[in-house]
Amino acid sequence: MMTRQPDPSKTGHILIVRFSAMGDVAMSLFAISALRQTYPSLKISVATKPKFARFYEEVPGVEVLTLDASGSLKSLFRLIGQARRGGVDMVADIHDTIRSRIIRLCLGVCGAKTAYFRKGRKERASIKGKGLHIRPLRHNVLRFCDVFSELGCPVPEPVRTARPRPVPEVFGRKSGRWIGYAPFAGRQMKIYPENLSRELVSMMAAEFDRVFIFSGPGREQEFALEMEGLYGNVSSVFGKTDIWGELALMSNLDVIVTMDSSAMHMASLAGVPLVSVWGATHPAAGFMGYGYDMEESCVQLDMPCRPCSIYGEGECRYEDFRCLSGISPEMIMEKVKGQL
Repeated sequence: MMTRQPDPSKTGHILIVRFSAMGDVAMSLFAISALRQTYPSLKISVATKPKFARFYEEVPGVEVLTLDASGSLKSLFRLIGQARRGGVDMVADIHDTIRSRIIRLCLGVCGAKTAYFRKGRKERASIKGKGLHIRPLRHNVLRFCDVFSELGCPVPEPVRTARPRPVPEVFGRKSGRWIGYAPFAGRQMKIYPENLSRELVSMMAAEFDRVFIFSGPGREQEFALEMEGLYGNVSSVFGKTDIWGELALMSNLDVIVTMDSSAMHMASLAGVPLVSVWGATHPAAGFMGYGYDMEESCVQLDMPCRPCSIYGEGECRYEDFRCLSGISPEMIMEKVKGQL
């Protein structure tokens, strides 16, 4: 929440630290874009991992400092040296891990003003087992903005906007209605059951002109390729383009269905209508795709054991993932039609 009015003439050099994960990196772009737009004279640098550097290059006038591939201490202190020589006088730690704390401490000792991201662990733990209707906690994007405000750089609440990009040639020219489906996530507690996924893909193929399945390598890609083989209008996306091609494809979809995953946050960056499926976790914890309405965009069950997890860690106490298996493909398709 802003405590003062922004001063667009503000100068200085702020270092923003965020090393992972992809979903959080994607979310941070909303806050950093708002910072860039609000303070055109402010020098902005971001410390991140090499694989996420291009995300921040999306924001005009942002310098990216990276660790080496190993993330070694030597690399970390090299980055700190770069920041110090560059005249960094503010450090916005929007990660709060051991590496980011070292950066914060070292530059703070050298005179930089520092502020860090409050993860709200106690707040988030308090919503476990509260069922469906939970008052939403502060969104992570707004928590990132709070860090900037603490440094004297308040920003207006970021707005999600559609950013159409050309469809990668490998997927052809858009004709008719296109839907995306990203049925996987980093943890089992957030993945829609495969047997139900098969039914859902069949329904999507019958309803839409093209269905694009977003996945990772290994078993995920095998599933996507299997669906591609079964239905002539289904395409597996992984391996045919890079992450930026995927983002461009997403920006041309009529709607996308995701889990609580990085694909949901990529959809937010693309500005595409979203349906997200939630199991062990809950959108009220502050990790919902930014700019979406929970009632309109989420499919979830009202169960006394939900949410049993904040990040998807742990195991199902019933061992059957009933919070996900109880969501029928028909329920998801009904929400999809509502978005259309």
